[in-house]
Amino acid sequence: MPRAKGGPKTRRRHKKWLKMAKGNWGARGNLYGMAKETVIKGHTYAYRDRKNRKREFRRLWITRISAAVRQEGLSYSQFMGGLNKAGIVINRKMLSEMAIHEPEAFKKLIEEAKAAATS
Repeated sequence: MPRAKGGPKTRRRHKKWLKMAKGNWGARGNLYGMAKETVIKGHTYAYRDRKNRKREFRRLWITRISAAVRQEGLSYSQFMGGLNKAGIVINRKMLSEMAIHEPEAFKKLIEEAKAAATS
């Protein structure tokens, strides 16, 4: 009697990993062992980069705010310090959107920050 090697169960398990690895180049999408490694590594990258995406967006917003504020003769840190002193609490994402889409309102914020920073 031949030994049992799993049969349908093993095939189902392999197919599950191969399905997740679909679209990968060469053996990474075709061979079970390599496909499994690829999928696991992909999940690791996905987890890591969900965290990194938040950092990268914050950097982008700060860069945009800084560029808009410098046109008015103020540095980013002076602007943020002025907003804090003025008691204005707006997150960086909204400040960045305002700088792009509502320049008049953003200029008013800059004036408020300048006034608070000098007093």
